[in-house]
Amino acid sequence: MAALGGNAIIKQGQRGTIEEQFANTFESMGYIAHLIRAGHQLVITHGNGPQVGFIMIQVEAAMGKAPYMPLNVDVAQSQGSMGYMIAQSLRNQLVDHNLNTQVTAVMTQVLVDPHDPAMEHPTKPIGPFYNKIRGKELKRFGHAVIEDSGRGWRRVVPSPRPVEIIEVDIIKDLLQDGVIVIACGGGGIPVVKEQGDLKGVDAVVDKDLASSLLAVEINADLLLFLTSVDKVAINYNTPEQVNLDMINLDDANRYLAEGHFPAGSMGPKIEAAVEFITNGGKKAIICRPEAVIDAMKGTAGTVIEK
Repeated sequence: MAALGGNAIIKQGQRGTIEEQFANTFESMGYIAHLIRAGHQLVITHGNGPQVGFIMIQVEAAMGKAPYMPLNVDVAQSQGSMGYMIAQSLRNQLVDHNLNTQVTAVMTQVLVDPHDPAMEHPTKPIGPFYNKIRGKELKRFGHAVIEDSGRGWRRVVPSPRPVEIIEVDIIKDLLQDGVIVIACGGGGIPVVKEQGDLKGVDAVVDKDLASSLLAVEINADLLLFLTSVDKVAINYNTPEQVNLDMINLDDANRYLAEGHFPAGSMGPKIEAAVEFITNGGKKAIICRPEAVIDAMKGTAGTVIEK
């Protein structure tokens, strides 16, 4: 199973035009195609931070001209558009490799607990930065807003833990038929159950934790986190930085407790890797997309094992 980070779709310094996104996605899918050619069966998950931010800007610019769309619908919209982009790019790469493997994107809902403490304490920044006046307006509309490190005001939403992948049986059936599946885009569309019915909620599920849960539920052997760093490091960006080739669960938990992996960067990946291996997964690897083949051979990235 492979979890794509944002750099696989929009690279640092880019505006994020659709042409840039397609070009980056096609490049990243080239590395994925090599894995498929080597005989690996994959489920692909992906983030959606910049994309859902773009959608929120469009929704706000259209206020008074078009009906308002809540965040859970924005996540669904980004899942559809990005699933299309990833599926098309991977299919084209597979054709170039003379492979006839089928690819599809599954709109994925992820169940969260309405009583999760995170639901009462929004902490996940999303969308664009605003000036103070616009920030106060958003508060009057009922949105939670914080001042973000002197850069402006941003909306914050709950980030509850994923509990269940609603479409997991569909994903399993597709895998049984040899289909490459794209799922849990943006962490999945967050839903709760009300008297047995599903209902979308305005929250953001962490993509890495959702990927770990899905990997456990489909009995994946390996969980790949494709990101923008060569290796996981402790004392990152300091003179004492140490890159890690391999760590075990005890090391991972200790480094988490010591604060080496912040919540806004490497923390969720390490936590997700620990959960995956604790619940039966064999190992997790964190690496750049272009290093994935070498990482599978043990010569790149950081391996996390029991």
